[in-house]
Amino acid sequence: MNGGGGGQKKRGTRIEPFRHRVETDPKFFDKSWRKLHDAIREIYNHNASGLSFEELYRTAYNMVLNKFAPQLYEKLTENMKEHLEDMRTCIDAAQGGLFLEELQRKWNDHNKALTMIRDILMYMDRTYIPTNKKTPVFDHGLELWRDTIVRSPTIQRRLSDTLLELIHSERTGDVINRGLMRTTTKMLMDLGLSVYQDDFERPFLEVSASFYSGESQQFIECCACGEYLKQAERRLSEESERVSQYLDVKTHEKITAVVVNEMLANHMQRLILMENSGLVNMLVEDRYEDLTRMYTLFNHVPDGLTTIRSVMASHIKDTGKSLVTDPERLKDPVDFVQRLLNMKDKYDNIINVSFSNDKSFLNALNSSFEHFINLNNRSPEFISLFVDDKLRKGVKEANEEDLETVLDKVMMLFRYLQEKDLFEKYYKQHLAKRLLSGKNASDDSERSMLVKLKTECGYQFTSKLEGMFNDLKTSEDTTQGFYASTSSELLADAPTISVQILTTGSWPTQTCNTCNLPPEIVPISEKFRAYYLGTHNGRRLTWQTNMGHADIKATFGNGSKHELNVSTYQMCVLMLFNSSDVLTYREIEQSTAIPATDLKRCLQSLALVKGKQVLRKEPMSRDIADDDSFFVNDKFTSKLFKVKIGTVAAQKETDPEKLETRQRVEEDRKPQIEAAIVRIMKSRRVLDHNSIMMEVTKQLQPRFMPNPVVIKKRIESLIEREFLERDKTDRKMYRYLA
Repeated sequence: MNGGGGGQKKRGTRIEPFRHRVETDPKFFDKSWRKLHDAIREIYNHNASGLSFEELYRTAYNMVLNKFAPQLYEKLTENMKEHLEDMRTCIDAAQGGLFLEELQRKWNDHNKALTMIRDILMYMDRTYIPTNKKTPVFDHGLELWRDTIVRSPTIQRRLSDTLLELIHSERTGDVINRGLMRTTTKMLMDLGLSVYQDDFERPFLEVSASFYSGESQQFIECCACGEYLKQAERRLSEESERVSQYLDVKTHEKITAVVVNEMLANHMQRLILMENSGLVNMLVEDRYEDLTRMYTLFNHVPDGLTTIRSVMASHIKDTGKSLVTDPERLKDPVDFVQRLLNMKDKYDNIINVSFSNDKSFLNALNSSFEHFINLNNRSPEFISLFVDDKLRKGVKEANEEDLETVLDKVMMLFRYLQEKDLFEKYYKQHLAKRLLSGKNASDDSERSMLVKLKTECGYQFTSKLEGMFNDLKTSEDTTQGFYASTSSELLADAPTISVQILTTGSWPTQTCNTCNLPPEIVPISEKFRAYYLGTHNGRRLTWQTNMGHADIKATFGNGSKHELNVSTYQMCVLMLFNSSDVLTYREIEQSTAIPATDLKRCLQSLALVKGKQVLRKEPMSRDIADDDSFFVNDKFTSKLFKVKIGTVAAQKETDPEKLETRQRVEEDRKPQIEAAIVRIMKSRRVLDHNSIMMEVTKQLQPRFMPNPVVIKKRIESLIEREFLERDKTDRKMYRYLA
């Protein structure tokens, strides 16, 4: 080995022991140790450059060879302690900010010295130390530094206090020497994990808890929730950076837990429920950034996300309930549903953007919507009316793609309905009106909606609706066939008719009150009847005069000519005035046989709607009495040649009518419940009462939520009709009778 101050150790050097016995001087140990002692002094005094490390190594080697290793180890310990005592005195004397610098300087000196001493005593490290279970030289030097300096009564507390004071200064905005902090905490880690933890980390976490406890208390009294969360986020970020700059990486998790506990967990309820700025306020005002911050921060808190989710769900339920039970909102079904869609969009966006599209939050949103939508038993009807409105307006308001998006969103609301069969009943009525009046904006959109309903509920749900479309196509072909097979002589001067033949069962049931058609219409309608019945055996044909419409040409006394688009009932009334100048209500009723309610609405629309008064009425009152007179308005005029005369809207479904619709739905449900009971019992043969209730509910839930009382009555009915029987010993068990 070469002498020199570098003290570099060359790996792989092997020095052979002497082959012959060496007679040692009685003062051999003292002389040898003196040489090493002086060398160590020079090393600590930074004068190592003049030393011969090969000679020093040989000296230490001979001492170990001559069995003086125990004494050498002991002397080395005493010697290093002396040097460390001197170092401690210097460190103790350092004032204020120089304390850490002096500590660091001496630590570097000691480390360099240890490296050289270890190289000199390499042979002892390899032979004596392992055999006698002693601490290796370098590690022993670290232990002596720990016990003599770092844990000395004068330095230990001072070191801890200094580090903690510096961190406190940094937390309160001062700039500190992070490099010095890093080398100091690394020194503690080099001395062993327990030294770092006991002498620094534990008190650091304690004072941090105290600091953040005080700060959070101060902030929560004066800050809005959003501002408070920004401060908590900033503090977490600062602590994370602090760890990366000058603390042990394992401290990160612990200090994060302290900040989270003191600033978030201890104030969770107060923050989330904070009036005018907490979670509800953030949701109402769409404060995405604050919501993201709240979600991210409380993700670290046990039950944090559960609490946010619960408060969000309660707020959605309360908001939704006030929306669906507000009498003002019920006046406009389209606006009612649009508000639901807007609300759904709003929370979908919040969950997507701020809550990481968290599935548990989506589930909470869905269950909240399902809860409040079904609080209003008119929701199925309103959703159908909304679809009706969109499919009537269609591409006038938006392009086909936008309409498709709206329909997809409506299907989400439809999924929440517990009474899907009630929706079906209303949808069928609305679809029928659209198709028969030709007011559906687009066949593609109508078909698309059917596909969505079929996908959601199955073929059974839409089979009758599809039958309605098929009827219209067949009707078109039938009308063409009628004109193709009837000679033009027979059709001369006859009005042109287009007949829509509706299959009973596919269309909503209509009370059929046929009125008296005008004599001009009767021949052609009878010809069509004869043609249809001649080509279809065993069928009946009944005119539904309450559902048709007509175009009639009118010439008024002032010479103006117009084409009037009217309902079949309006046509029947107007055609009477070809042969009469004045007619009373009673005379019109007797001539046409139109039901009184429909006739009054029909006359109101012809005589009382401003700008479309084809008839005049005396006296000029809205109500119509038997003796009221009607005559043609000779002064009628319009900028348009084609004038559409609408029908005064029927009063909205009255309470008795609503009750009747619901009763019809309830009646329709009975056979479905019975069919489900029979299906279940057929496969299970024997089943107890509660199991039947559960299985029937499960089977029918996709269409409607069956009433347990009704299920029980259907079971009784099936027992009476001998489909089932009660067990003779256990009355709650039922058997299927094949």
